Amino acid sequence: MESDSIIIAASKRTTVQVSLPDGRTLEGPAGTTIEAFLRAAAMRTDPPVVAALLGKELCELSHPVTADADLVPLDTGTSDGSRIYRRSLVFLLVVAVRELFPGSDVTVDHSVSDGGFFCSAYRRAPFSPEEMQRIETRMREIAHADEPIRRREVPLPEAIRHFERGGFLDKLRLMKARQKDYLTLYTLRGIEDYFHGYMVPSTGYLKKFRLHRMGMGLILRFPKRHMPLEILPNGDYPKLWATFQEYGHWQERLGLEDVGMLNEAIDGGRGREVILVAEALHDQKLAEIARRIADERDRVRLVLIAGPSSSGKTTFSRRLSIQLLSQGLRPYPVEMDNYFVDRDKTPCDESGAPDFESFDAVDRDLLNENLEQLLKGGEAALPRFDFKTGKRTAGDIVRLPAKAVIIMEGIHGLNPALLPRFQTGEIFRIYASALTQLNLDRHNRISTTDTRLIRRIVRDATQRGHSPASTIAMWDRVRRGERKNIFLYQENSDSIFNSALIYELAALRPIAEPLLRQVMPEQPEYIEAKRLLALLAWFRPISPEFIPDDSILREFIGGSILEQFRVWGT
Repeated sequence: MESDSIIIAASKRTTVQVSLPDGRTLEGPAGTTIEAFLRAAAMRTDPPVVAALLGKELCELSHPVTADADLVPLDTGTSDGSRIYRRSLVFLLVVAVRELFPGSDVTVDHSVSDGGFFCSAYRRAPFSPEEMQRIETRMREIAHADEPIRRREVPLPEAIRHFERGGFLDKLRLMKARQKDYLTLYTLRGIEDYFHGYMVPSTGYLKKFRLHRMGMGLILRFPKRHMPLEILPNGDYPKLWATFQEYGHWQERLGLEDVGMLNEAIDGGRGREVILVAEALHDQKLAEIARRIADERDRVRLVLIAGPSSSGKTTFSRRLSIQLLSQGLRPYPVEMDNYFVDRDKTPCDESGAPDFESFDAVDRDLLNENLEQLLKGGEAALPRFDFKTGKRTAGDIVRLPAKAVIIMEGIHGLNPALLPRFQTGEIFRIYASALTQLNLDRHNRISTTDTRLIRRIVRDATQRGHSPASTIAMWDRVRRGERKNIFLYQENSDSIFNSALIYELAALRPIAEPLLRQVMPEQPEYIEAKRLLALLAWFRPISPEFIPDDSILREFIGGSILEQFRVWGT
């Protein structure tokens, strides 16, 4: 046959080829690292490329290439690249502290809004300004020296012995939940530690960071993912800061400093106790907010609630309504979504798609007019938005009862330009978000965003019929809207409600795991699903049956007694 003429005998190839996004193909010996291929390709280094997709797998730059594959570089402007950069910076900080102050360590407590982690000293007094400057100087010296960060997989018993010798009780507690018989450890300048996720191959990649003092700790500053070339100026977030501190006090009351302690409580039969106390703390905060509003009943007529996706705002607003009723007020809900402009008038985003989260997607003139009518004791013809037709239609004609306070939930609730006709004292603004602070151990934090994403995956799949892959696919777009419309205004709030529950990932695990396993390796969302599964694997599962039927968490797992709740007269 004619095709036989192009078939020839060949020796076994000892090289591999990688195909780059720009169309180039590079060839090198089998076992050549991704880092070597990218250096040969003269890939740009600002923002730094810190990882890559090899085929459909996320890989470290030190990973050897053993078969032909597509190679997609990932810089710090990507979600995976940003996580790897931040995690590697934490290791650099840990090493600098241990070298300068033997026997000391740091704890990564929580993130800060303008790009950074708040860290506190461990096994010693807080760092002085002079000591903090020494730490930053040592970090820069190590980074400039481009020291290797080596990775090795060790049998789990060997890892446990390593943590026992170092007195790392937090990691020993965590290892009790380890399901695999090995653990990956990283070594830098002779210091070996566990980190949940990949690292850069050497410290030379870690050029953009800064330390500054904050309270009794320090902030490790780094570029935000969507602005990977610069470190933002130090912001001032006293209300958010106070909320994280309050959550830390809650953890102390519960005696749960990390995931290992939570697992021990569950294994010891204290799971229901943890749930009850965590929920009681939510009740306490709700009652406190309601009392503040009631104390200002002579002037506060509007309560605005805003927060990022999957913060439990709907359940929060209904539980707050119940608390206000108990204070003698009559909450009346007004839905901001009913004030959307007709769909053909909706502004478009940069890609030309309708931007439903745009500030100009809300008919603010009509909203202000209706609220004025209601609060002056008159009637108002409220609109209703039909999401199927994309048109606004006539809704109810309403007159408020005596002692009424309007509660309105919406993405723009904290933006002071939303209701320009009202005085500041007439409005009580609440920021609601799941500000997780329970971390795996001292060096491995759990992102607040991951908690919200897992909540949303569960709710979308169980209550809205959306696949986990579709929820993951649209998450970046959701977060862009949050950065633009919510996070900028969080300090405008009069109160912050932290909807995080210290036990929630243990309760979400039995529901979320089978959903995440539905994402197949050939799907682009598989890498993210795999990462979330690895996070959940550290939690001992706890039965959702113990969760109260008015819990914030019920908004996501179902079974909420508040689903049909309506204030009398509405």
